[in-house]
Amino acid sequence: MGRQSSDEELMLRYGDGDAVAFDALYQRHRGPLYRFLLRQAGNAAAAEELFQDVWMRVVNSRGRYEVRAKFTSWVYAIAHNRLMDFYRANGRATFLNQEESEAALENTPADEIPADLRLERKRAAERLLAALWELPEAQREAFLLQQEGEMSLEEIVVATGVNRETVKSRLRYAFAKLRATLGKAS
Repeated sequence: MGRQSSDEELMLRYGDGDAVAFDALYQRHRGPLYRFLLRQAGNAAAAEELFQDVWMRVVNSRGRYEVRAKFTSWVYAIAHNRLMDFYRANGRATFLNQEESEAALENTPADEIPADLRLERKRAAERLLAALWELPEAQREAFLLQQEGEMSLEEIVVATGVNRETVKSRLRYAFAKLRATLGKAS
């Protein structure tokens, strides 16, 4: 079995007309990108619109794409810019209602999890979401890029356009606040 193509190779192949390469990219990144947008935008409808817009920008850029950074840095920079536009147009995001958060973030079929564990998992997810929303936007974004986008510090720097020390500081404060908030809830 051959090695798996990198994201950058897939995007270049897509630019040359290989639709299967796009499908592979989409399959790799749709979940983490959607969850990032959902947790940043605050509701499923806005996240879906942003998600579609980000992928349309990827599609529209296929012929001009050049490898200047990792694909993830590039696509999350697009997502970051769309979120900034969204915030400017709509103000701060509204908190996810309980039904949306359960429907959008649940990955395991409910019938495969015992009832007591489902309840415990639901409460933990609600505490985490509430704690995430207590973070300032910049800290939440850095945290979600690292955790959901699985991005390195350098990739977050590229995606957000801020310097490395600022990213490190945002992550450090985000983790400290989350630990303190979630520690109190235990």
